[in-house]
Amino acid sequence: MNHRLLTGSAALVLALLLGGCSAVSSADPSPSPAEGELTGEVTVFAAASLSPVFDEIAAAFTAEHPTVDVAPIVYDGSSVLVTQLAEGAHADVLATADERTMQTLIDTGLADDPEPFATNTLVVAVPAGNPAGITSLADLADATTVLCAPEVPCGAASQTLLDAAGVSVTAASLEQNVSAVLQKIVAGEADAGLVYATDVVGADVESFAPEGSDEVVNRYPIVALDGATDAGGAFTEFVRGPVGRGILADHGFGTP
Repeated sequence: MNHRLLTGSAALVLALLLGGCSAVSSADPSPSPAEGELTGEVTVFAAASLSPVFDEIAAAFTAEHPTVDVAPIVYDGSSVLVTQLAEGAHADVLATADERTMQTLIDTGLADDPEPFATNTLVVAVPAGNPAGITSLADLADATTVLCAPEVPCGAASQTLLDAAGVSVTAASLEQNVSAVLQKIVAGEADAGLVYATDVVGADVESFAPEGSDEVVNRYPIVALDGATDAGGAFTEFVRGPVGRGILADHGFGTP
């Protein structure tokens, strides 16, 4: 056997092994967060009317805090979210569409000291072209009208508005969140419905602010729940800060 051939082969194997080790050792390690940098995950429950504005706020938040992961936000009627939390669902942050529903959560002892961050009012939404010719709240009494269920904030606000106007409406359906009301109007399954002013922005519907709507204002509170991560607390502050307020204003929300 050729001793030189063995020696050369062994040298080649050794070079390959050393090269592999060198490649591994020279690979960039996963970036580590800087000292004091915010880390962790945030789970947010938010009223349906806050979609998609909270998606945009979450993107801005993670751009500022790249080592924080905001889980896909859970959107639903505020009362539905409160019930889920009371039954053991996990979240770090809750944002509801009115203070009454938030108080229900506070009463459970799961959080305290919510802060208002936005306001909203109701509009009458109709399908494109307004085929039923709806021009006032009174017209809703004889139309196929879809409303939010009374236990959710948009439903409570709708009833307050209708009562103030002396209008009695038998709803064709009562939905658990405002997004469901809007979907039925877009699909032409109803002549009209009451939704928030922010919901019709960019939607394929027509709308108008009925008389008295400026007197029925929903204040949206937000809170970091007990046991929330530091990132959860930071998210609530971000929503109430200048960037969050700017995004909310761009989507038509008012300031409390």
